[in-house]
Amino acid sequence: MNVITDIEPPSAEQEQERLVLASVDRFLERHVRPVAMKLEHDDEYPAEIVERMKELGLFGAVIGAEYGGLGLRPSTYVRIIERIAAVWMSVSGIINSHLIMARIVERMGTPAQKQAFLPRFASGELRGGLALTEPDCGTDLQAIRTTARRVGDDYIVNGTKTWISNGIEGGCFALLVKTDPTAEPRHKGMSMLLAEKGPGFRVGRKLEKLGYKGIDSAELVFEDYRVPADRLIGGVEGRGMMCAISGLELGRVNVAARGVGIAQAALDEAVRYSQQRRTFGKPICEHQAVALKLGDMATRVTAARLLTENAARALDRDERSDYEAGMAKLFATEAALENATEAMRIFGGYGYSKEFVVERLYRDAPLLVIGEGTNEMQRLLIARRLIERNRI
Repeated sequence: MNVITDIEPPSAEQEQERLVLASVDRFLERHVRPVAMKLEHDDEYPAEIVERMKELGLFGAVIGAEYGGLGLRPSTYVRIIERIAAVWMSVSGIINSHLIMARIVERMGTPAQKQAFLPRFASGELRGGLALTEPDCGTDLQAIRTTARRVGDDYIVNGTKTWISNGIEGGCFALLVKTDPTAEPRHKGMSMLLAEKGPGFRVGRKLEKLGYKGIDSAELVFEDYRVPADRLIGGVEGRGMMCAISGLELGRVNVAARGVGIAQAALDEAVRYSQQRRTFGKPICEHQAVALKLGDMATRVTAARLLTENAARALDRDERSDYEAGMAKLFATEAALENATEAMRIFGGYGYSKEFVVERLYRDAPLLVIGEGTNEMQRLLIARRLIERNRI
């Protein structure tokens, strides 16, 4: 008997995604989960894990195949990040900041810059990140004070950046500077340079953190640091803010995916423990107070995942996605914080112990509502774009 079916075989792109995700799952179970707890508590950089990520090609995840990258769609990338964050969020940060830098170069760089840097970024030979934040400047990027003065064929850079991911272990950074401090509006005086470590560029100090310990966060100091003028991204001054925005769209979707991962991990831990722990003669999942928490946690995970996938698909289509990315980042990171807190309550005293994963989730989650633009700023951005789309 012949059976007629409308089910189409998977496309080459879908098959690639399946293989990549399966490889990531094996990598996480074999090389990350067994050591995550110890490395986190020892505040130790996961050097061996980084080498494994290089072998998997994760430092080139969204870099085009013509430059040696995997050329994955953002929608595939967020699934990778969700999986990583659910096991150990710090690892996701090591590639996120790096890939924001790479995305800026791929979208905004000159042909020569793409050829010179993207293959090295994709292989993980040259790793780094995004250097925006300063001691007196976070959300308001136009208030940066780091300057780059053109002298002949070089820019002379002076200033300090802080909270820079991969600042110690990384070797190259997309560096936001003021090339014209007197420009009005201020963003027209901002540019972005590709800055490799060298004379005049030093790490000021490692910044100690509540959580997110596997990735190094540092203060970077520039004192008469020389950058060749051909490292000006795009080759034109005044495009620094455009470069930053171009990269941060991917960064916000990444942070949303991390939120989904943390929220899912917290739910998984709570579901498992609530069936093992018994009080008053029955598993605590059968107590209404705990059941209500589990129901809310599961709903938050699913809603956060859908919002994140929606934002990633907009990036797939190469559409402006600050509205979608803002909503995903806002909801998913709040879901992570709420689920981590609820998981700790379900675990009770054990949730406060370093012997359990919940304690780490509880420390990691708060970063997400602050990083890549605070959630207060996301709310303003969403409202602004909402009005723009619905003018009367």
